[in-house]
Amino acid sequence: MKYSTKLSDAVHILAFIALHPNDNLTSDKIAESIRTNPVCVRQLMSALRKCGLLISVTGHPRPALTREPSDITLLDVYHAAEGGKPLLHLDTHTNPECGVGVNIQLALQDFYQDIQQAAENRMREITLQDILDRYYIKLEGMHQ
Repeated sequence: MKYSTKLSDAVHILAFIALHPNDNLTSDKIAESIRTNPVCVRQLMSALRKCGLLISVTGHPRPALTREPSDITLLDVYHAAEGGKPLLHLDTHTNPECGVGVNIQLALQDFYQDIQQAAENRMREITLQDILDRYYIKLEGMHQ
C-alpha cells in the first residue's frame, strides 16, 4: 500500500524557496533536493500556486512565497497538496454480506472524522515559520 508524501514534499518546496530567496530555483533543482521527478515538483508547485501560496512564472526560475512563512499554515499546505483527501481511509472493499465488514467501517468512519478534525485543528496552529525554526534547530544540532 503506497502512502502519499505530497504534503511533505509541498512543505519541502516552500521551505526550499524560503531558504533560497535569491537563487534560481528550477523544478530540476528542487526535485534534486526532494529526490523526485521534476514533473512531480511542477505539479505540486501548480497546486501551491492555485491555492495562493506561491508565485512562479514559467521559464523564470524565481518562485516566491505569496506571504511570510509565519502566515502560511500546515493546513494551508495540506489543502493545496491533498485537496479534500482525508488523512485516514476506510476499506471500501470489505464483504458487503458480512455484518462486521459493513458495520465496522461505519463505526470507524465516526472516529476517523474526529481524528481528521483534531489533525486539521493542530495543522492550523503550525506555520511554515515553525517548521523553518525547527529546521534550524536540527541543522544546528548536526554541527555540534
